[in-house]
Amino acid sequence: MKESVILQDLSIGYTNKGRERTVATQLNGIINSGELTCLLGRNGVGKSTLLRTLSAFQPALGGDVLLQGKALSSYSDQELSRLIGVVLTEKPHVRNMTVAELVAMGRAPYTGFWGMLSKEDRSVVDESIQLVGIESLRNRQVQSLSDGERQKVMIAKALAQQTPVIYLDEPTAFLDYPSKVELLQLLRRLAHEEQKTIFLSTHDVEISLQLADMLWLMTPEQLHVGTPRELADQGVLNTFIEHEGITFDTDTLTIQIRK
Repeated sequence: MKESVILQDLSIGYTNKGRERTVATQLNGIINSGELTCLLGRNGVGKSTLLRTLSAFQPALGGDVLLQGKALSSYSDQELSRLIGVVLTEKPHVRNMTVAELVAMGRAPYTGFWGMLSKEDRSVVDESIQLVGIESLRNRQVQSLSDGERQKVMIAKALAQQTPVIYLDEPTAFLDYPSKVELLQLLRRLAHEEQKTIFLSTHDVEISLQLADMLWLMTPEQLHVGTPRELADQGVLNTFIEHEGITFDTDTLTIQIRK
């Protein structure tokens, strides 16, 4: 494991007509390669804003994001396309395209103006499809896929991009429970075996407690960073999870609902 992404006193938010709207400030944390890191927090706390800032889709309002030791803002768009892959929740608006063709779009940073795939590019596409375990889907039309199948295809596309960092925004949204678990298991395996830096936002707290190597818990007051065990022992998870009728067992890292 090595430090891949570092937040230093980061402030995030939006600028509209010269006015800044700050969402969160003084965010500090480190995302390591080879680990699955899950970002938790209530709706509206700034998870998507943080992901957009880390992905360079919008500028930081203050502080720094370091990517592989350099300021994120110092990279060109072309350089970032070879460093960061992003998987969003929205369905891809494509029709009459096969799974293999969509995964091949991940090679865009390397294929030049005409987008012609070389033998090496096709080999990378094949390997990405195999890593995610969707060989049986490669000739299917994208619009015919289930939500879970489509998310796997988008992950394969990100792998074909061959970036060391992959960010995912709510990748388990709209999936049934077994598919949620399967997808997080896949991402954990890719982080560990391929030494990728995989960072995702999710509302699936229980699955994250079992499968995440590290948790980032955003609250209105601060960003808490640690392993599930560390955040449980600090009482941070109890405060986040427990409400009327809901309790959190610190010893077993499980959630109980009172009847």
